[in-house]
Formats: sequence, C-alpha cells, structure tokens
Amino acid sequence: MERRYIRRVFLNRPVPEDSYLRRLPAVRYLLEGKTLDFDNDVTFLVGENGTGKSTLLEAVAVAYGFNPEGGTRNFRFSTCATHSPLYAYLTLEKAAFAKDGFFLRAESLYNVATNIDEMDREPSFSPPVIDSYGGVSLHEQSHGESFLALVHHRFGGRGLYLLDEPEAALSPSRQLTLIAEMDRLVKQDSQLIIATHSPILMAFPKARIYQLTAEGIESVSYRDTEHYQITRSFLENPERLLKRLLEE
Repeated sequence: MERRYIRRVFLNRPVPEDSYLRRLPAVRYLLEGKTLDFDNDVTFLVGENGTGKSTLLEAVAVAYGFNPEGGTRNFRFSTCATHSPLYAYLTLEKAAFAKDGFFLRAESLYNVATNIDEMDREPSFSPPVIDSYGGVSLHEQSHGESFLALVHHRFGGRGLYLLDEPEAALSPSRQLTLIAEMDRLVKQDSQLIIATHSPILMAFPKARIYQLTAEGIESVSYRDTEHYQITRSFLENPERLLKRLLEE
C-alpha cells in the first residue's frame, strides 16, 4: 500500500505542565517537537509497562474518531470514561480515506460484545449486527475465539485497524493465526497499528517496530527488541535464568 491512512502523528500544542501525561516517555518524545511516522503497513508499539504504548494508541484511536472503549467509529457506548485527554493534543496526518476501521482492545472486548447484543435486541429492519461478526454472539465464545472471530469476519479491505495488546486473548498458536489474518488484511490494502508485548506478533515481516523506553521512542529491528532478547535467553536456558533470578 503506497498511501497510509495515518501517515504520521504529532502534538498540535503543548500538554499542560501539571498533566500526568508528561511523565510518559511517549509523550515526552512528542513534546520535543518530534513526529511519529507510520510508514509501513504494520506498525508495532512495544516497550516496558508504563512507557505509554496503550495511552498513545488510545489517543490515536480517539483522535481518528473511534470509541475509546473499542469498536468502529459508529460505536458510542460508554461504561466508564477513563480515557486520557492526550487525543485532544494530537494531530493525525492522513494520506487516504479508510473504507473500514476498528479499535480493538482485548481488555474491553466484553463491552463491545455486550453492545453488539444490545443493538440486536432493538427493533430494526436491518440484518442483525452480529451477522457481520460471524453470526454467533461473541459472549457465546471463549475470549480468544471471539477475538479471532471478530478479526476474521469483521475486518475487511482498505481498513485502519488499531489493536491494543491482542495477545492477551490469544494462545501462542492463535497468535500465529492472527499473523495470518494480518497478512490477509495487508494484502487487502489495510493498515494496522498494534501495541503489544508479544515477540510472536512482532515477527510480522517488514513491520515497523517502535520501541518505547525511558529515553523516548526509537525504530528497532525485531531481534533488537528487549522482548525478543529476553524470550530467547529464557527459552535457550530457562534453568540458568530462573536460578539467577530466584537466588537474588
């Protein structure tokens, strides 16, 4: 895909001095006047807990028009308005119009499933909403099954898809299934931006990986990510690593 639906993001004004957002490395990076470019079909945001991955992804989603708790741009339910105000300070530079889109958070998939069921209980002359999600209530499937059913049946071509820690719902083998779904979407001119801790998902070919650290944000290769290095070190000799860890 030559044109990205979101090409880059940057701050349009300073975040207030007393805002907790200034403590996040991702926000401090943008406060330096830097931009974050999304120049690949798939972009990963990776890093330690507390670096601002999910906060940044959520802000991009809300600034684009998605519901903070997940769903399409048409979802308007709210169970608890806990999203950060960062979206109000972001400018998204768009290069093309996305025909489809979805903000999918593993942690709030239950709320999305509930909202779909509620919409289908309302009188309507239109086909049931659940038909677009495989025809079976997401509540009648396991967390991982419902997650993949949503991706497989609802995500189509020319779409912008933002996923927040999808591995939370998926076993290692199902993460490989998600990689196959991602490949399908890329071949259909879709763009994906994913916050993740999964070294399996990060292996997606030709993806851009942004690693968030206390020093800011940098583009790194797959094997240079901390996730890959720690996982490889553990799997090569778990006894050695556990012995060192538990003796300290």
